[in-house]
Amino acid sequence: MQNELHEIVESIHDSYQRFGAINHIGGPGLPSRSSVIAIMHDLESLIFPGYRADEQLHENNLRHTIGEKTCRLCRSLTTEIQKSLRFKHANDLELHGSSEVDYSWCAAEQFAFDLLGKLPDIRRRVRLDVEAAFLGDPAGKSHEEVILSYPGVEAILVHRVAHELWNAGIPLIPRMMSEQIHGQTGIDIHPGATIGDYFFIDHATGVVIGETTIIGRNVKIYQGVTLGALSVKKEAADKKRHPTIEDDVTIYAGATILGGKTVIGRNSIIGGNVWLTSSVPAGSTIYNPPVDHIRRQKHAELPDYQI
Repeated sequence: MQNELHEIVESIHDSYQRFGAINHIGGPGLPSRSSVIAIMHDLESLIFPGYRADEQLHENNLRHTIGEKTCRLCRSLTTEIQKSLRFKHANDLELHGSSEVDYSWCAAEQFAFDLLGKLPDIRRRVRLDVEAAFLGDPAGKSHEEVILSYPGVEAILVHRVAHELWNAGIPLIPRMMSEQIHGQTGIDIHPGATIGDYFFIDHATGVVIGETTIIGRNVKIYQGVTLGALSVKKEAADKKRHPTIEDDVTIYAGATILGGKTVIGRNSIIGGNVWLTSSVPAGSTIYNPPVDHIRRQKHAELPDYQI
């Protein structure tokens, strides 16, 4: 038994040498996945007080609770952001031979303060998303039900936080957040995507929103929608690869809209299972003809065909 275990250990160790591209040994410490999940939980409980934690909140203990969570978040955010900045510094040195990244505790703490300072406005925006979900779904019985049970609301909440970190140039953590909520909800929103107020994903599962997507205000999309790129070539990484969706657009289930130059004009309706790789003007209604309609058209010239 001891000999077998020794051989296994040696084999695993040897694989570290042979397959080094998936190692991180001796480099700067990376952000902790469990810590990022805990940060997400605390952020959600500040954005939705009384919903995301097993606690009874009252006006006389509210400031104390906010203060305790904010202090804890500041420490944990600073720790994980510093790890991310140190990684970015090391990566820049390896790729470019130089780096101007300040990965000091003070620099990381300032990023944490900046994010926490934006929470009131993030709460304002998430409130509009909750309202969009409640008014946009006849099955929704209350705002409480929407907050507690709608995966689309949770996904956009996390996105609004991750997007701020992404815009601040923090590596790793925004993607860790977006992929964690992707695993929970089946909704894949890249933290680089720009999404306007009053956004609602109905039913939610299977939605994909790419990095350079721009979505306007009062947009509603259904399950299985993909806002993606026409090309996945690495050299196109710094270009706009994903579509722009203007204000007041509805996109129904299974639609696929691709390309950085594709613009869906405001007040448009995109039907289910539509495939689009070019722009449509404002006020458009785009849909696939029903199968029965296609069958009738196909056989219209055949006199002996019976429907």
